[in-house]
Amino acid sequence: MAEKRRKEISSVSKAYLLLYNIVQALGWSYILVISCQHFVSQNAVTSKGLYVKVEISLKLFQTAAILEIIHCAIGIVPSSAFTTAMQVFSRLCTVWLFTVPDREVQNNTSILLYLAAWTITEIIRYSFYACSLLNYLPYFLQWCRYTFFIILYPIGVTGEILTVIAAIPFVKNTGFYSLSLPNPMNISFSLLYFLYFMLLMYLPAFLMLYTYMFHQRKKVLGKTSNTSSKVD
Repeated sequence: MAEKRRKEISSVSKAYLLLYNIVQALGWSYILVISCQHFVSQNAVTSKGLYVKVEISLKLFQTAAILEIIHCAIGIVPSSAFTTAMQVFSRLCTVWLFTVPDREVQNNTSILLYLAAWTITEIIRYSFYACSLLNYLPYFLQWCRYTFFIILYPIGVTGEILTVIAAIPFVKNTGFYSLSLPNPMNISFSLLYFLYFMLLMYLPAFLMLYTYMFHQRKKVLGKTSNTSSKVD
């Protein structure tokens, strides 16, 4: 009875994860299509006016990634909750804290950089997970998953860092999302210092995650290569 119950839970989790990954892959594909349409209408690859066109979709599908931390924490996905939280947190800050409040940031070139990296990365990643759950994973998709990050990850991080830097003047002038003493809660918070902290943390976090992805690439693609050699 207990074994049957575990299988039922596993089947439900698998169905849920499949649906989640398909929806996310379609969502990020939609953002990419809207972005390409923007470039065609402008006759140039420009970030001016791009954010407004993808704003709702970007907020929705990026914020939905919080669920991935929960997936890891409750064990239905065998990934590190800490590593996942780091990636999700930096993106949420990029969108909600540094891009949403400032219209000047929304037209900054940094938007173009992180959107290009995020959309392609997420389309590949969620498609990879969905195919894995269906037990049908084309080698090409697996190769893309563990190769495209080499270029896309630095581009995305560069876009995030430039977004943080672009947001600094706005935060300095407005004191946005900051709380000074005295106040009824008797606590203080400076978004400006948080921005500086984020800038300091980007490099070590990037190196840690980038190195981790190279280890994963060697483990997965190296194993695939060795298997093919033995078959030959």
